[in-house]
Amino acid sequence: MSNASITSLVQTGTKLYLDSIDPKLVELNLAWGAVGATSNPIIVSGLVRTGRFDDSIASFIAKGQDDETICWNVTDQLVRDAQSSFHSIWKSSGGNTGWVSFELDPLLEDPAVNLPHADRVQRYIALGKQWAAGHDNRMIKVPATPAGLDSLEELAAAGVTLNVTLIFTMRQYELARDAVWRGAKRRKSLDQFKSVYSIFVSRIDQYTLEQHKGLSSAAQGQYGILNAKRIWQANQAFWAKNKTPLEQEIIFASTGTKNPADPAWKYVSALAGSDIQTNPPETNQAVASSQQSFVRQVDQMISAEAQKELDAAIDVAHLEATLMEQGVAKFVAPQKQLLQTIAEKRKTLANPN
Repeated sequence: MSNASITSLVQTGTKLYLDSIDPKLVELNLAWGAVGATSNPIIVSGLVRTGRFDDSIASFIAKGQDDETICWNVTDQLVRDAQSSFHSIWKSSGGNTGWVSFELDPLLEDPAVNLPHADRVQRYIALGKQWAAGHDNRMIKVPATPAGLDSLEELAAAGVTLNVTLIFTMRQYELARDAVWRGAKRRKSLDQFKSVYSIFVSRIDQYTLEQHKGLSSAAQGQYGILNAKRIWQANQAFWAKNKTPLEQEIIFASTGTKNPADPAWKYVSALAGSDIQTNPPETNQAVASSQQSFVRQVDQMISAEAQKELDAAIDVAHLEATLMEQGVAKFVAPQKQLLQTIAEKRKTLANPN
């Protein structure tokens, strides 16, 4: 069941990924032309709360598993199922597409846990190896926090395919890319080396709307796009100089619009033409219903005047610190909610009446 609008987006050169591992949505988006998917605690928590996976949870409970073990086994099962759906695409593309991302434990970054930095790094390395083992089309998502960044070289060297997430700035991207590349060069071969860097877009425009209300109409709501395109350009240039058998790509993430005045496909359109878009289900649905015909825009920059205005106004360090704090919180809270939901399921499934 192809869709004309999504087909036009794919024909620009965009690889369409789904920001969900809901089996029903995976099936629908595959039919439209999606070639990968991603998971995070928000997605898994939402799926568990639907009750559709109670049988799996009940079976894990019957095996005597604790809530945390069940949490990760449910996550693993959902990601495995999505991997199976995209595996033929992974195989036919030689490993360039068909990936599904598995996010490591957000509670490693929980301020309430307050793990020492070195311990966080080692936990990222151990968990990354654990959850990657035995999978050929699974990416491991590691956040661009200080500990996450410091784990990347060892994970890449160990052959783990990485999706570095929660990237908001060029600084984070460069640190992540360079660490991954150092690790990749320690491998015996680069044949299976694949990495992606998830640049969050709409959250940046939320930040500028809140922090810089005096921006002109030409600049307001454009910094997320400008920032993503600049990082995309840097990524293109770096890998042109450091060629690898597989593509090392940017993921344009957080592509759902937050401003009701914006068309739902604002970021989809602005970033069309290259690399990966991981879009929320609602965004892909809006695109499918839009009757829009998309063209390549990823290499078209906003006006020099608007760029100059934004560069003068934005304190990039403050932006990064603010959005990273918010981003970590948005993953920690759903992970806690997921554990709480499983605890509640344990009670209700044991006493169905």
